[in-house]
Amino acid sequence: MNIQWQWHTWRDLTPGVLHAFLKLRSDIFVVEQNCVYADMDGLDDRCEHLCAFDSGELVTYLRLLPPGLKSKEAALGRLVVKHSHRRKGFSRDAIERGLARCAELYPQQPVFAQAQAHLAAFYQTLGFSKISEEYMEDGIAHIDMRR
Repeated sequence: MNIQWQWHTWRDLTPGVLHAFLKLRSDIFVVEQNCVYADMDGLDDRCEHLCAFDSGELVTYLRLLPPGLKSKEAALGRLVVKHSHRRKGFSRDAIERGLARCAELYPQQPVFAQAQAHLAAFYQTLGFSKISEEYMEDGIAHIDMRR
């Protein structure tokens, strides 16, 4: 594997990178998880986007939302890992890089995540705590978490 991690602001996104992450999000959230919802929620232009490329192919994506956009804190979301790269530490690496970026941009501030409920234990290993009961969103159980 030849992994390259890159942060992108909206202004520096190329059409190719934008298409790659929108396609990966759609492939996972809409097709694989069989969930019909509006992935393009109008927030991407105000976010930072972490992309991991393996030999030029996007294999992992994470979105960082600034404070006040979706929650009072900075938030991490839309984490996706291509099926071929799962169970290889990409999710953990992406979240750790997201937390480091939050610490750089918003020092000493908490970080919010709206996690799929079955991933709550994973997020807890990264220092997140549950701050809500489980609830359904777009047909999938979620839980709010904070670190």
